[in-house]
Amino acid sequence: MKKVLIVNKFLYPNGGSETYIFELGKQLQKEGYEVQYFGMQDERNIVGNHAESYTGNMDFHTGKLSRLIYPFKIIYSTEARRAIRKVLDDFGPDVVHLNNFNFQITPSVIYEVKKYEKQSGHKVKIIFTAHDYQLICPNHMLRCPATEENCEKCIDGAYINCMKGNCIHNSKVKSILGMAEGYFYKCFKAYRYIDTVICPSRFIQEKLEHNPLLRGKTVLMYNFITAADSVDGSEESKKEDYVVYFGRYSREKGIETLLKACERLPHIKFVFAGKGPLEEQVNCIKNIENKGFLTGSELKDVIKRARFSIYPSQWYENCPFSVMESIQYGTPVLGADIGGIPELIDENVTGELFESGNGEELTQKIEKLWNDTELTGKYSRNCLGKKFMTVEGYAEKMKEILA
Repeated sequence: MKKVLIVNKFLYPNGGSETYIFELGKQLQKEGYEVQYFGMQDERNIVGNHAESYTGNMDFHTGKLSRLIYPFKIIYSTEARRAIRKVLDDFGPDVVHLNNFNFQITPSVIYEVKKYEKQSGHKVKIIFTAHDYQLICPNHMLRCPATEENCEKCIDGAYINCMKGNCIHNSKVKSILGMAEGYFYKCFKAYRYIDTVICPSRFIQEKLEHNPLLRGKTVLMYNFITAADSVDGSEESKKEDYVVYFGRYSREKGIETLLKACERLPHIKFVFAGKGPLEEQVNCIKNIENKGFLTGSELKDVIKRARFSIYPSQWYENCPFSVMESIQYGTPVLGADIGGIPELIDENVTGELFESGNGEELTQKIEKLWNDTELTGKYSRNCLGKKFMTVEGYAEKMKEILA
């Protein structure tokens, strides 16, 4: 029986990467693998390891970074190394599957895996799933928060640009730490020990291969849809007269561009489902019904009944689940042509694309789709015939990587 240790900073539901590790872990267990988890200690954790060994809880977003010990722990964590070693000795994994681990866990754990391998004589394969750009960009987004523009200045290893741009939370101190971490692990070539990098989009695959230590190790595997999120191909919903946006209300998601388009189209009803820093602006537009943050059947129902959805992002999205979710529910997507979004939308089949940040084109495309119910109906039927990877299919492909 193969043993897999999944490493992720959060071991409770917190975002997309957590959904990924929980669903994948459950499926691997069904396939006969023994799976345990390593990450931060937290009372909300829903998975763990038999050794009950975790690294301490640390919030990089708080002012606690001023404490003298934090800068060192964020770059290189001896605590995380000691904690994961207990798990390695107790569990003896054949594979360590890294996910989001920078800052709170740090890449220092990679060295401990290799040390364990050498001392125990037990071969351990290291794989990494790239949920974002953390291996080539200190702030993980390839975006400068000060200018709110996408940025690729660091992808070839020039991490000094992180400090110059105050790229981590607009903080000079945190940005210096991010720069230091980048240079530290570049100097000691920690990522050379990663055997396989799973890339959820061709876009992120191309960006990661700028790092010579990762070149030739990447594998393209789009994210999976869980059983709860899939629908039967015959399940065509009755559409109602509104357009939906669901997700975070923030600038990088293109909300400001979308709100301007909404204002220009007062005859069209928009339904928004989500939350975020721009919620007040959302509430100011008369033809937007803001339903707030929805989950489960409530969200599914809002998506399924919409004529089409809009995904107007302005940052380099990787493999946004929201796009797949909309298509799976039979709702075509008008998406920005940025990052991995175009890889998920079959243009003029399951939706259409517009130039990211181009409010005029977005407005024109919304009006075009709104006025052509025959076209959106055809797109909707095409969506129901689109099949994304299931977690079962994903696990089958993972077996080849884990072997």
